[in-house]
Amino acid sequence: VVMVNALPTVGAGADVTVCAGTPVTLSGSGATTYSWNNNITDGTAFTPTATTTYTVTGTDANGCVNVDSVVVTVNALPTVGAGADVTVCAGTPVTLSGSGATTYSWNNNVTDGAAFTPTATTTYTVTGTDANGCVNVDSVVVTVNALPTVGAGADVTVCAGTPVTLSGSG
Repeated sequence: VVMVNALPTVGAGADVTVCAGTPVTLSGSGATTYSWNNNITDGTAFTPTATTTYTVTGTDANGCVNVDSVVVTVNALPTVGAGADVTVCAGTPVTLSGSGATTYSWNNNVTDGAAFTPTATTTYTVTGTDANGCVNVDSVVVTVNALPTVGAGADVTVCAGTPVTLSGSG
């Protein structure tokens, strides 16, 4: 009697797309033990650095072996820009605009592309999200210089025709 055992129906899971720096956990199914290529451990998170096809070899209780593959696509993070640092005088409006992504969210209640008047030197951080849902950040420092304290001098009363010298200070 020759007993023919069916091969296990090994599954590597559905293809995965992640943003750079995002951990992935691959787990085989349909067999008893699993061995992955590229130094991947079954069921253990790892952080892929590039789009790669990972292959799992599954072995069932009868010692029969089968394989399956999964593609892990790694999307790059957007190169988000907050712009150059800015120095303004107190009371001067500033407009901050993010670049390098699709949508932008600023801290400190700043709206992307809308003018606001900063009251103190502050670091503003923009979070940019691209079309793949990948996120990155950048910061810009807005330095607010105080207005000078200007003096025109004391009030002066003179007779008509008397020369007066005015001097500003501050």
